[in-house]
Amino acid sequence: MSIAGAEPDEVIRVLIADDQALFRRGLFVVLAGEERIKVVAEADNGEDAVARAEQLAPDVVLMDVRMPRLSGIEAARQVRDLVPTTKILMLTVSDEEDDLYEAIKAGANGYLLKEISVEEVAEAIRAVVQGQSLISPSMASKLLNEFNALARRAAQQEQVSAPVLTARELEVLKLVARGLSNREVAEGLFISENTVKNHVRNILEKLHLHSRMEAVMYAVRKRLLDPHHPEE
Repeated sequence: MSIAGAEPDEVIRVLIADDQALFRRGLFVVLAGEERIKVVAEADNGEDAVARAEQLAPDVVLMDVRMPRLSGIEAARQVRDLVPTTKILMLTVSDEEDDLYEAIKAGANGYLLKEISVEEVAEAIRAVVQGQSLISPSMASKLLNEFNALARRAAQQEQVSAPVLTARELEVLKLVARGLSNREVAEGLFISENTVKNHVRNILEKLHLHSRMEAVMYAVRKRLLDPHHPEE
């Protein structure tokens, strides 16, 4: 199956972007010995990385997070916009959660710490070209913990803010959602029109809605209408 970027049997063209010359040279030497991987350019700052990527459209950019003139994360964002087919693999010493989150938002396909062996970098390059997303295990656990925390906060917020309608208000909402007028709702529930108006006003206030139409949409989203009654 064809994949954006290099085909499985084609040479994977790589751009190394890192401000440490010694690290770049080490990567270059190791990758030069790998089959079907070719380093086509190097960059020692974020601006140069963007320019080289736009010029050469490499299959993969190995991008450091902290670089002069333009951060690796901002450079990744620009490369993603300029060359959408290029895969971006962050390779950094930064284990800061904020850097991980920002890199993901910038469109990075992977986030690996420089603690991995240089030999593993070649496997990571092949993996992202094949469509995989890679995150160092220690960073993945941080990401999972953050997602779990966000989910818990969202659930707690929903519990706190969830409006509680009385049984009568719920009845009124269901009838309003069916398109009944205040008079028809009043007749159906054997109450006065003024009482219906008061219920509708209370419903809108509790649900933070501004119109009957929004109330109808709320009832549909919350599945308050009885599916066994097609007239509803």
